[in-house]
Amino acid sequence: MKKCISTFIFAALCLGYANLVNADPATPIPDKGDVAWMIVATLLVTLMVIPGLALFYGGMVRTKNMLSVLMQVFVIFSLMGVLWAVYGYSIAFTEGNAFFGGLDKAFLMGVTPESMAATFSKGVVIPEYVYVAFQLTFAGLTPALIVGAFAERVKFSAVLLFTVIWFTFAYLPMAHMVWYWAGPDAYTSPEAAEAAGATAGFLFQKGALDFAGGTVVHINAGIAGLIGCIMVGKRIGFGKESMAPHSVVMTMIGASLLWVGWFGFNAGSNLEANGTTALVFLNTMVATGAATLAWVGAEWLMRGKPSMLGAASGAIAGLVAITPACGWAGPMGSIALGLVAGAVCFWSVTTMKRSLGYDDSLDVFGVHGVGGIIGALGTAIVASPALGGAGVYDYVTNAVGDYDMKAQFISQAWGVGVSLVWSGLVSWLGYKVVDLLIGLRVSEEVERQGLDITEHGETAYHL
Repeated sequence: MKKCISTFIFAALCLGYANLVNADPATPIPDKGDVAWMIVATLLVTLMVIPGLALFYGGMVRTKNMLSVLMQVFVIFSLMGVLWAVYGYSIAFTEGNAFFGGLDKAFLMGVTPESMAATFSKGVVIPEYVYVAFQLTFAGLTPALIVGAFAERVKFSAVLLFTVIWFTFAYLPMAHMVWYWAGPDAYTSPEAAEAAGATAGFLFQKGALDFAGGTVVHINAGIAGLIGCIMVGKRIGFGKESMAPHSVVMTMIGASLLWVGWFGFNAGSNLEANGTTALVFLNTMVATGAATLAWVGAEWLMRGKPSMLGAASGAIAGLVAITPACGWAGPMGSIALGLVAGAVCFWSVTTMKRSLGYDDSLDVFGVHGVGGIIGALGTAIVASPALGGAGVYDYVTNAVGDYDMKAQFISQAWGVGVSLVWSGLVSWLGYKVVDLLIGLRVSEEVERQGLDITEHGETAYHL
């Protein structure tokens, strides 16, 4: 019996050795550490949305609308996850033209446990299923950001219909334009790089840098929110009645969850667990702290008292601004970017909004739109190696390339401009279509009573 067992073990070892010898040495095998990190990062981004964003927004509305905001964020995230698997991933991350991918992977056809996705290092991959799940969380978060702009006055059905339209025609093409490329292994020579670049998204070809979503997520959602709140109109009693946040405690909890989850959002976007991931992690931390201090300082100076709501808003402004730059900036550049974002976003949600007279309920444009623009344009500055940045890697020479700040700024301006125009046009058309089909806004009676009980038959609190 012992002899049989020994023979079996020997045969198994021989078979394993034979498989190892016959394996294709060029086939990259995912590192378990990278895979584990990406699964954690995906969970962290999910935490950003539910419950992070939901509580952050929910605390800022009035009591009678608390559940409506939670419901919108929760269901949008769920809906986008399903649509992402059905057609979103394929349109965003398969080869097509410069603006849209194809439908080769619709319903995740061809995606298996054995299929791999490229990272940003040659010969390093992660399972494609992990990449699909990670990008799903971005697709779920971005439309949910928009609802804060017209909170407390839009039908739940209208929110969902608009979200489907906007996701399909604004988010997916922007993701493809900015993030789709052939991967680093395709860049073996100048000729190969030119051929690979020709298949990339429009803004990738323009050289626009967006590490984790300054254009794709924040500017994209910010301009959609601005157009939405203007087209829907101001809340009843805006500027005359008190519309103070019903629970700054909830907002602080939500902001804290967003800050924690953002490490998955930014550091996870490196797709690996390495030194660059560590740099991104640190940049995210210090930029957020700097923006918080800048917002609180500006508020203290202008209004005489620093507020918890201001601190939470400043933190989000810093997170937004560092998002596009986090993989290319150095820590000192990140602090500078955070300081600028905190101060400018405070101005945008106070002076600018008051001067222009629009009712962006939860300051989606003032924080995400303006903060995203600051971060996207600022990336060209803080990425410069002369200012402590990491520069831009050249996959042909396998080294950091020469850096031209002016040229990079122009590339960043392309990203900002296309995001504003594309999303702005799609958003305007989307709101028009929804308004014609089912109407955007609730009745005056429903709005006064609150969306919780009228739209969902529930109340957030039983007093």
